[in-house]
Amino acid sequence: MDINYFLLMRQEIVLLAIALFLLATEVFVPKNKKESLIHLAILLFAVHTLLGFFFNKTGELFGGMFRTTELIDLFKTILNIAVLLVLLQATDWIKDKVLRDNRGVEFFVLLFSSLLGMYFLVSAGDFLMMYLGIELSTLPVAALAAYEIAKRTSSEAGIKLIFSAALASGITLFGISMIYATNGSIFFDDISTTLEASNLTILGLVLMTAGLGFKISLVPFHFWTADVYEGSPISIASYLSVVSKGAAVFILLILLFSVFDPLMEIWRPMIYTIAVATMFLGNLFALRQQNMKRFLAFSSIAQAGFILLGIIAGTPTGMATVIYFVLIYIFSNLAAFGVVQAIDVKTGKERINDYEGLYRTNPKLSLVMMLALFSLAGIPPVAGFFGKFFLFTAAASEGFYFLVFLGVVNVTISLYYYLLVIRAMFLRKSENPIPYFKSGSYIRIALVLCVLGILALGIYSPVYEYINELSLAF
Repeated sequence: MDINYFLLMRQEIVLLAIALFLLATEVFVPKNKKESLIHLAILLFAVHTLLGFFFNKTGELFGGMFRTTELIDLFKTILNIAVLLVLLQATDWIKDKVLRDNRGVEFFVLLFSSLLGMYFLVSAGDFLMMYLGIELSTLPVAALAAYEIAKRTSSEAGIKLIFSAALASGITLFGISMIYATNGSIFFDDISTTLEASNLTILGLVLMTAGLGFKISLVPFHFWTADVYEGSPISIASYLSVVSKGAAVFILLILLFSVFDPLMEIWRPMIYTIAVATMFLGNLFALRQQNMKRFLAFSSIAQAGFILLGIIAGTPTGMATVIYFVLIYIFSNLAAFGVVQAIDVKTGKERINDYEGLYRTNPKLSLVMMLALFSLAGIPPVAGFFGKFFLFTAAASEGFYFLVFLGVVNVTISLYYYLLVIRAMFLRKSENPIPYFKSGSYIRIALVLCVLGILALGIYSPVYEYINELSLAF
């Protein structure tokens, strides 16, 4: 055993070292200088994110329980980018609301612990590692959802999330036990060669899809989403909407495209039904929302429905379109959440009506929000248009024309409610508009990065080509 053996888990080891280092450092930092720990945590994680692009290796550990490939490394890098943006956006909130309670380092440790679980989740080579990854990624987030202990809604969000996660965990574990009963193994490679379409196997597949559907917020497993997003701190709501959802989408891709590939004709109708229900319910309920966090919660549910259009294709191209769309979705959704976070920290306002006249007082924030919503709606030439176009193309290439038609209908519905926010900012006037303010440097950097990502991913096509090459080799 040499150093190369441990380099296969380099990202996991480095992230764990960062969390432990922050815990040890807090002991020696005086209370009046705790703010320096925020800069240290962001710096260390930014370096960790950059290193994720280099020195990656391919192989397996622990008898195949843990595995890493170029595509899995790409999954982790995408998650790192999303978490870095969340951290940058959360700095003002941490300074104003968290440091005064002397709970700054705990926030970073919990967040990094959750991300560590997601690393193990996407690197899982068997169902045991997958289940451990799900648990490790979920429990810290439940604590973070209830992090604003002075707010009753935050405590409710934590309780609702932990109960929903417990139910999803039990369902997933029950499904795993059925797969094990019919195949005699929990390793992905073994199961894919012996899988048969027995009733017990199909039921296990349904239960595992339901368990992951909770994390992705697929209908009918979405009931917790809006309440938890509304009660949680905005940085945690954004983390749940992109990072947690993205990791669950990645493992669902791996399961359906490799382990359950022989059962494609069985799981396709299931994904079809869930996709239609998710798109329509998410979009129709978003029309009724006035709170921006609930608005973005139902928007994220609808976006999950669009993601299923790439999954249902069941091809490497479909996998590539899903990964590409998730990357675009991260920049688009975090841009919208970043504006909401900046306004909430300075004014405490979260309702759409509060945004009336925002362009006259804060034009830059209004433009960022408009660009983010246009990308989420799929308006050309921003990246969201190409993401949805590729998803529709992947579904249509496999003959799902009616599903693509329903997807286009839902794009039209989503455009209407996204324009409601844009109309409030640019066309409506308010007697008491949100006053001009200047956010901290970190959140401004995060918003600039989100805007660059939205624009660049719509122009720089080699990004999609690179993802497609990795998907073909999967």
